[in-house]
Amino acid sequence: MILFLRRHLAAITALLCCVLVWDAARLPAASSEEHARLAAPFRFTAQPINAADGPGSRDLRTVAPAYRDIRSWISSVGADVGMFSLDGEAEARDLCLVDPRTDTVSIRPAPGTGERYRPFALEPDTPPPAPAAPMGCVPADYNEDGRQDVLVYYWGRSPVIFLREPGSSPAEGAFRARELVTPSRVWNTNTATVGDYDGDGHLDLVVGNYFPDGSRVLDPAAGHDDLVMNSSLSNAHNGGRNHLFRFAGAEAGDRPDVRFEEDPEAFSSRRARQWTLALGTQDLDRDGRADLYVANDFGPDHMLVNESVPGRVRFGEATGTRHVNTPKSRVVGNDSFKGMGVAFRDLNRDETSDVLVSNITEPYALHESNFAYLSTGEGGDEGLHDGHAPYDDRSERLGLARTGWSWDVDTGDFDADGTAEVLHATGFVAGRTDRWAQLQEAAMSNDLILSHPALWPNFTPGDDLSGNDANTFFTREPGGRYVDVAGDVGVGTEAVSRSLAVGDVDSDGRQDFAVANQWDRSTLYRNESERGEFLGLRLRQPGTSRCGPDGSGADRPAIGARARVRLPDGTQRSRQLYPANGHGGTDAPEMLFGLGERTAEELPVELSWRDSCGRRHSTTVRVSPGWHEIVLGADGSSEEER
Repeated sequence: MILFLRRHLAAITALLCCVLVWDAARLPAASSEEHARLAAPFRFTAQPINAADGPGSRDLRTVAPAYRDIRSWISSVGADVGMFSLDGEAEARDLCLVDPRTDTVSIRPAPGTGERYRPFALEPDTPPPAPAAPMGCVPADYNEDGRQDVLVYYWGRSPVIFLREPGSSPAEGAFRARELVTPSRVWNTNTATVGDYDGDGHLDLVVGNYFPDGSRVLDPAAGHDDLVMNSSLSNAHNGGRNHLFRFAGAEAGDRPDVRFEEDPEAFSSRRARQWTLALGTQDLDRDGRADLYVANDFGPDHMLVNESVPGRVRFGEATGTRHVNTPKSRVVGNDSFKGMGVAFRDLNRDETSDVLVSNITEPYALHESNFAYLSTGEGGDEGLHDGHAPYDDRSERLGLARTGWSWDVDTGDFDADGTAEVLHATGFVAGRTDRWAQLQEAAMSNDLILSHPALWPNFTPGDDLSGNDANTFFTREPGGRYVDVAGDVGVGTEAVSRSLAVGDVDSDGRQDFAVANQWDRSTLYRNESERGEFLGLRLRQPGTSRCGPDGSGADRPAIGARARVRLPDGTQRSRQLYPANGHGGTDAPEMLFGLGERTAEELPVELSWRDSCGRRHSTTVRVSPGWHEIVLGADGSSEEER
């Protein structure tokens, strides 16, 4: 025995070291009992938003000849959903839905809110400059008249804003189409977001484009010369140009109108021409100016810090710090992963928004990582303006690193216990033949071949790439890690999904969520969980595009407002009102703070906002648990609507 040990001591030692390293690196996994305990508070009922497949439904797009052999890849996007109020009320009970099966954008009541009107479509009244298909919708009051409008973005044409006509009933004639740019251009837009980026008190627009501007991707008659793919899988700068449009004026009345002017110097030329899949707006340093997170496919993301003044938009860039144990690809601004979605939530409860980014995290394939960038507080609020992003990725520690091929990411407090849950929309192309080996081979090839579509592996009907990934529903265990209980609570569908939207459609204090599925019917998950106490805020501001008081009585969501709630135990929670973040999906314009078992007659809430003159205001109100609609005035006042 001793002789055996001496002879094999080195091998035994090496084996023991491997076992010890494996055990140290092994991520903790929740037991089935733990899953059941964590899932117990949640209960959802799935309700279809639109019809099942019918005559005219498709599962593939017509594409340019250059992309014919990868047409399943090209056909992988175009489902979206947003929550809003069609009648101008505070409760978001309506949906805009983009359905790629019919290439339609429809407005419809959320399931379970009554058949208040028949669903109807939004269609531009001018022909596109190239064959086009809608990709997403962003509801907001763009002309600031107190009525919710809808921006629709496309592949094949620049976006169109549909302005709500006054006095019209919910039907196809209820909106007036307005081109964002005239004449319409050939763009391929995958995402859009809104915020007041120059601090003048009006909403501006950011449009994230994917294929190069002018590329007729969906035109079966297009030539090959101008049609390309990404020039790299980790550092591509040959994509479509991102555009920022400043608010330039609006008209209400019988013929509503709005004007936006592009700020061509808002983005540097290098930052502007990546393959953008998601945009996120948030005031990261609480200086009253909306910052921007740009999530790019095939290259680094950008955390853009707002340095703007009214009438002039400029962004600096902040990058993270690489520590001894930090891979370069996990550092803010230096990542090489496929940024697919972005969301903001204060996960570490330091009153600073943390950043969640979804990526491709497929086991045994492109084994990248999602990001959970938690704020560190280093450098204070001025650190961002000095180019330092005080964020470290903690996705592995939190259990949020691996979710498959992920697109949208969103959050909500679905049991109102004060701790956010995290959702991911997942999946790419559903089929019968697994093509991951071919994609992995392409991913490891020389970048010089990637821009040529003809040199890509074939991805055609019947092929599968992560087509069975299940959507996630992460809830946090007492130790701080997140556990995916989607299968336990009945929301882990294997339909290929793209976009998420969260909101309380029936105002019962339980947040619901909608999922837009690609080449399948979409779903609203009605929350029937046991609910704790909550404080809900629907912050509004006067519906006017003019500086000063408005006597119309109409109001609109106070996009960009911030609320800070002081709880009975002295802790504070804060949220910002930016509904249009991510790959797609627009949340309801509302804030819900879960209070758990805490009860109080009234809670102090500090509100801050910018009025239509660009002036910043702050006030403190005291409100009891439940939903509250509060109008934030141009004179710094706040008034609760009864």
